[in-house]
Amino acid sequence: MKARVLVVDDERTLRGIVTTVLEDDGYDILALESGENALSRASEFAPDVALLDLRLAGIDGVETMTRLQDQLGAAAPAFIIMTAHGTIQSAVDAIRKGALDYVTKPFDNDELKLTVERAVQMRRLEQRVEALETQLDDRFRPENMVGQSGSMDAVFRMIDRVAPVDTTVLVVGETGTGKELVARAIHRYSNRKDGPFIAVNCGAVPQTLMESSFFGHERGAFTDAKTSRRGAFEQADRGTLFLDEIGELSQAAQAGLLRALEEGEIRRVGSERTIKVNVRIIAATNRDLQKEIDGGGFREDLYWRLNVVSIHLPALRERPEDIPPLVDHFVAKHAEKLGIEARPIAQTALSLLVGYHWPGNVRELENAVQSALTLATGTAITGADLPARLRSADPSQTQSTDAAADGRLTLAEAADRARAAVEERMIVGALREAEGSRTRAAELLGVSRKTLFNKMKELGIEPGEEKDG
Repeated sequence: MKARVLVVDDERTLRGIVTTVLEDDGYDILALESGENALSRASEFAPDVALLDLRLAGIDGVETMTRLQDQLGAAAPAFIIMTAHGTIQSAVDAIRKGALDYVTKPFDNDELKLTVERAVQMRRLEQRVEALETQLDDRFRPENMVGQSGSMDAVFRMIDRVAPVDTTVLVVGETGTGKELVARAIHRYSNRKDGPFIAVNCGAVPQTLMESSFFGHERGAFTDAKTSRRGAFEQADRGTLFLDEIGELSQAAQAGLLRALEEGEIRRVGSERTIKVNVRIIAATNRDLQKEIDGGGFREDLYWRLNVVSIHLPALRERPEDIPPLVDHFVAKHAEKLGIEARPIAQTALSLLVGYHWPGNVRELENAVQSALTLATGTAITGADLPARLRSADPSQTQSTDAAADGRLTLAEAADRARAAVEERMIVGALREAEGSRTRAAELLGVSRKTLFNKMKELGIEPGEEKDG
């Protein structure tokens, strides 16, 4: 694709020379006589480079550059200022305001081409960096964490609110619900996003090595310490430290962690020297820490240090309406990873997935979809392609699927049954979350109060006591 160069100069002859020189070098040129014209046409032309005369009639080159920067934002081109020898200092001032380079009139054609080529390469490099940063942001940003239920929307909103505030966060949820993904999203949206994100699975580190894992050690501190080593706190300095399965820590490790949090400094094993650290802590657990406290297994003072803000991740069985979009997401993800065609999922298979209780949560769903996609031989993923545990887990669901296959139920009828089951779970879950308030439940579900009432009546859901005040 040709690079696009915007040329702005009020001298017709010079515009013509620059246009000829650069077009011969393979560039797509838009030559204009004023800054005002440049402002009106730049968005449509989308230049990679802008050559601006410093002394334009009307608004000058620097003002034109400044306005184009504001107007185009991240899409603004690389700017080159054209100036006479007597105004080089003005060109230098323009560079301080964002110009990449300048050329002096009368300029050598080869010098002009070299300057423009360098600017194009610089702009392309910036675009590649921006694209990579966008991909990295997309990997962890909340709006790309799949979920359309009211409970997941609440999670997304909490991430958005807590990420910019440099406070400790406790993420609570069953195994496989995506706690680390939440922690990474918080990090990417925080003012620490350019710092490291260090994850430690507290349940996977032997208790005898926990202190060394957290705080590091000096050479010779213990038998196998043949070299000095930085711990997780030092590695995460000016970034985020994610402590997964925090409930697995021993009492001794909890005491050491509490001291580090309170003092903002650590001491390596085998050292007398303290090291200041600036770390944001995000902890996660699948345990009920309040019960652990009552049973003497977890320190209450550490709990309150960690639980400044709490985010609860719902189990997958509590949000079955999220299963279809999650399935689509995992099919696309693993088809690309495996280098195979992304197959659609048959309604009978989707009904089995929606009806399953998912003890392993989202992680188990992803595993099931990957397995089915790998084994599928037809044009779509069917119930027969799913793991056996899904096909046999719910007899009533299996019977309705068999009936559909035998012609006793049409595909539309099977789909209606599955949809009704999902709607019933969604409504019951929303009413529970809204503590009986139909108005609030309707808001969580994104429907009117009347629509909710009619759907409850259609599905035979008992309204219960009205809590709308």
